[in-house]
Amino acid sequence: MTEARPTTAASASLWERDEQVAAIARAVETLCADRSSAGSLLMFRGEAGLGKTALLAETRRIAEARGCTVWSARGGETLRSVPFNVVRQLLQPALVSLLPEEAREYLGDWYDIAGPALGITEPGERSTDPQGVCDGLVAAVRRLAGRDWPLVLLIDDAHWADPETLRWLGAFAERLDDLSVLVVVARRPGGVSGESARLLDAIAAVGGPVTHLSALTPDAVAGLTRAALGPHADASFCREVWAVTGGNPYETIELLVKVQNSELEPTDSSAGELRALNRSARGGGLVARLEELGIDATRFAWAAAILGTGISVELVARLAAMRHDDAVRSAELLCNARFLTEPDPSAGPVAEGELQFLHPLIASAVYNSIPDALRTAMHGIAAQVVTDSGRGVAAAARHLLQVHPDDDEELVEQLREAAREHLAVGAPDAARACLERALLEPPRPEVHARVLYELGCASLLTAPARTIGHLRTALGMPGLDGAERVDAVFRLSQALLHNDQLEEAVRTVEAEAARQGAGPARMRLQAVQYMWEGIFGEATSPGRSERLAELARTCAGRDNSERAVLILRAFDLMAHGGNAEEVAEFADRALVNGRLAPGLGWTDSEWGVELLMMLGSSYAYADRLDRAESLFAEALRVYTTAGWSGGHLALANAFVGLAYRRQGRLRDAEAILRESLRLAERVGRGLPLYWSASCGLVDTLLARGHVQEAWAVAERYGFAPPYPSTIVLPDPRSVRGRLLLAVGRTKDGVNELEAAEKAAAARGGHHPVLAPWTVDLARALAVEDPVRAGRLAADARRQAERLGTDTAIGEALRCAAALETGQRAVRLAGQAAAYLESSPCQYEHAAARVEYGIVARSVADLNRGLALARSCGADGLVRQAREALDTARGPR
Repeated sequence: MTEARPTTAASASLWERDEQVAAIARAVETLCADRSSAGSLLMFRGEAGLGKTALLAETRRIAEARGCTVWSARGGETLRSVPFNVVRQLLQPALVSLLPEEAREYLGDWYDIAGPALGITEPGERSTDPQGVCDGLVAAVRRLAGRDWPLVLLIDDAHWADPETLRWLGAFAERLDDLSVLVVVARRPGGVSGESARLLDAIAAVGGPVTHLSALTPDAVAGLTRAALGPHADASFCREVWAVTGGNPYETIELLVKVQNSELEPTDSSAGELRALNRSARGGGLVARLEELGIDATRFAWAAAILGTGISVELVARLAAMRHDDAVRSAELLCNARFLTEPDPSAGPVAEGELQFLHPLIASAVYNSIPDALRTAMHGIAAQVVTDSGRGVAAAARHLLQVHPDDDEELVEQLREAAREHLAVGAPDAARACLERALLEPPRPEVHARVLYELGCASLLTAPARTIGHLRTALGMPGLDGAERVDAVFRLSQALLHNDQLEEAVRTVEAEAARQGAGPARMRLQAVQYMWEGIFGEATSPGRSERLAELARTCAGRDNSERAVLILRAFDLMAHGGNAEEVAEFADRALVNGRLAPGLGWTDSEWGVELLMMLGSSYAYADRLDRAESLFAEALRVYTTAGWSGGHLALANAFVGLAYRRQGRLRDAEAILRESLRLAERVGRGLPLYWSASCGLVDTLLARGHVQEAWAVAERYGFAPPYPSTIVLPDPRSVRGRLLLAVGRTKDGVNELEAAEKAAAARGGHHPVLAPWTVDLARALAVEDPVRAGRLAADARRQAERLGTDTAIGEALRCAAALETGQRAVRLAGQAAAYLESSPCQYEHAAARVEYGIVARSVADLNRGLALARSCGADGLVRQAREALDTARGPR
């Protein structure tokens, strides 16, 4: 049994917790030993009252004794709908202590991204990327930890933390290897489900085994009883204390306080009275004890439970409609009766007169004791009180969510405003909850469709199936007209795409376009239709290319709808292997003075990211790699600056990687494609952006000659059939076929390349560099079927000349040279090297130069190829060139 300790509640709750306290002490010592040491996470799990809060208090004591900075926060049962509630508690005190310019300096580029979520700066007018805000919060703690090392973070009642905080904590925990911070989390085993439960499990996994707290043994309760009541307490009395409390430390402490207050002697004869005393410490007994304090104290306690946080006599008095003097007396009464207490100032800044419940069990019991109708009415009053106090409608939203529907126009507008504020700080789930509640009011007929539209915009990526229903209903109602209606149709089509309903997405915009008269709105819908069809390939819409070409002939780039059509025409022509000069001409006409037009920027929502990725890809595969890189680099800069670190940033990295790969900057391409995959993993596997990153990385590793690593990446990230229905750059079947050939699975490789051939035929043609199956299949069949290989090589040459780029022609000539021998092989290899020397693709030039050096036995060309291969990072080519040079020089 743990040795006797002081009789304070905190120390009493630490009985039989020596093992946990020792683990805390070790973690603190490790943290303090070295500023560069890795961070760690401890999680304590136990039912209410088992001493989790006491362990966190002991962590604070140990950490502060070693000179640590300690920040703490606590989840609340009625506060889970308040976004960033817990992380704000953690960080606000540290940030508020800084001058505004100091806070901006510490957070740097993240200030405008994370600042609104933390409540230290006003949000902007546009929606914010939730992943970017999460990353900004991680960066905020990283930078503040450098200032305040050694830093300890304490999070109590994590099972009641808001989802936004849990996402941040999960991301932060994943980075603890390079963050010298100790995180200690306490939670109950239940009380949470769905995404929050998954996040808590993931957080726990970072710290290793979770410590499960158990109830006190009879010996511990006996020691605790004698420490509180005196050593003369009878054994039978001590045993009964354990029996009626179940060894729960909190209930044991409360019971012993009541024994002391009632002056009950700790003898065998009085043990029978313990059960009645214990009932007043929990559930209905606690409520009965509250009622005994009088109606004013009860009203005060109810109002405090409704507020949940920021409890002050002034706010409670306004909410409970009490005179100030009566409220003061009630607060004193409730503190003396151990319902309320003043917050521990050591846990952080405390406002003057601030109160909190002694224990979450008491807060829950009081809140649940309020009659349902009265509780609902009090939430409505609380919303007004919170708003009038200057905290804003978003802070009042959690109360508005609890109000019964009553056809209240003002309430609908308040919830819509709260939703906009939530979106502006990167909390779409909270915004969705507000809008869903607004629909229950319900809104006026002329507003109803707009609320549904706003809800659809808020839930587009997180709940596409529900978004479809909301937007369809909105479009079937009056109230959405003009540009707003067109935008709703566009977003509905996006939701259908995310829900794997391509054909319906296309038909939806097609039908709405037919309803519109000639003009920008109709042109926009037509462009969206062609965009979705283009992403998913010609097979879904026969004759599409011809119709798009006809529409593009009418476009001069007068507005963004026409510019979109020109971009789509450029991409369609490129994907089908059309003339590269024409591709570049259409792409150039979509720009304004060589730049993206206003409203067509990377963060503009009118068109979506897909259109600009098509524009950059058109340049990339028309051998205008400088323009492609410039566009994709701008996307990377814009998304990083704006804090968009989810799917948009993953795509931007993938396409910058594509540009680097095409240029021959293979090391840079590999690095940025790995970053793209890391970001894509957070968004979710199976999405087109995930395929773009994994396919690009495999292709780059093969170019570098890292075949086994390419195979490992393909295995790890599922780069194998079935492929997505969307167009992926580069062509995944071609890259997979090349990979299989490289690892010696020739038959499987041939089958994969033949599948690529069939897919190209279904689309009505292909770009020979984007989907290079022709040249790879020809090389693979050179020995087994030389006739077919020759035919494929000739087809590759025709396709390359139709495309007209030096890269395509040079690659076709490389293939033809590989199928020949003697002087014909030398001549073709020399022509390939000459074409590729004029190409912006340096890796392909290096390969052609090495191949020409080998067949021509030219040491000069081998040396030149070796230098090019080194500059590209093409290690396989470097080895090949060195071996050929050794052979050419002969024995020494």
